[in-house]
Amino acid sequence: MDMTVKPAGADCRAVSEILSRIGDKWTIQVVVALRSGPHRFNEIKRRVGGISQQMLTRTLKTLERDGMIERSVRDTTPPQVEYALTRLGHSLSEAARHLADWAAAHREAIAGNRIRHDNRQL
Repeated sequence: MDMTVKPAGADCRAVSEILSRIGDKWTIQVVVALRSGPHRFNEIKRRVGGISQQMLTRTLKTLERDGMIERSVRDTTPPQVEYALTRLGHSLSEAARHLADWAAAHREAIAGNRIRHDNRQL
């Protein structure tokens, strides 16, 4: 058993960095777009409305670096590149699905709370 004590601040910073990466505007949308199976770049771009080519490229590279997706190149002319979720990426997509289910189940309560709060502020 490892009895090494890690400083809490280091763990918090590491977790915070990961959460900010997966919580950005595009990461979860790309992961969800890949849930149904491997897709090529332009297929992903169509599924993730509003994302620029540059931002999709950056997001895919980051997800590949983090081990969430894998990039496969088919030996064709021209080469065909596909992106697919790894086991880690699938686990993130499941967590995102649970969060989306929670948001859908509570959206009316949250909307009501916002209205009540805003009315008190007037």
